Amino acid sequence: MAQDLFDLSGKVAIVTGGSRGLGREMVLAFADHGADVVIASRKLANCEAVAEEVRAKGRHALAIAYHAGSWTDAERVAEEAYAEFGRVDVLVNNAGMSPLYPSLDAVTEELWDKVLDVNLKGPFRLSVLVATRMQQGDGGCIINVSSIASQAPSPNEAPYGAAKAGVNNLTRSLAVAYGPKVRVNCIVPGPFLTDISKAWDLEAFAKHSAPRIAMGRAGEPHEIVGAALYLATGASSYTTGALLNVDGLAK
Repeated sequence: MAQDLFDLSGKVAIVTGGSRGLGREMVLAFADHGADVVIASRKLANCEAVAEEVRAKGRHALAIAYHAGSWTDAERVAEEAYAEFGRVDVLVNNAGMSPLYPSLDAVTEELWDKVLDVNLKGPFRLSVLVATRMQQGDGGCIINVSSIASQAPSPNEAPYGAAKAGVNNLTRSLAVAYGPKVRVNCIVPGPFLTDISKAWDLEAFAKHSAPRIAMGRAGEPHEIVGAALYLATGASSYTTGALLNVDGLAK
């Protein structure tokens, strides 16, 4: 019976930023639990590679090149997903970006707009398009992916933290707007050892950051899966508007 709570058989999921990192882990987990998956990310070849992994599991997959900061690309992703599968049951807004900058006064208007577009504007537009159809049909769920930077911001990621704080707020707003048929929740990850972490100074992280995390380490990509499956399935049938921290209790 407990296994049935996490069953996604017959369901269709869209995962943005699904070609690598946490997104890829969620795509493969959804497929393992019976879902067909739309992988939407910047580079089509990378999306196709993950789509092949999904097909190897016996599930259907659609790869779509997607610029998460584009209003019209959000419309195209929604249209292609519904044209291919006729339904969407789960949407994960996972695509994001946090470019480096030398100092706050060096943040340009272009960088600011780009970060807000990808991390906040895109999730808003795609969520509204999909949630409206979900509400008119059988319902569904949306999972936003925020960041611990939304709650414990640092000067090194000010635009990103501000955008992700907006995602937290958007989660609650959409949960009210589209409930009860559509549940909208948010995963708030801490530091994870994805391909992005290759740019980190890992010695400095181990010395200065890890001691401020109760678990004493960064997360492994597969450790996002439990939260994603909980929020994507009937296991969370009475959960909406929630921010679920998966951060090892980072401070």
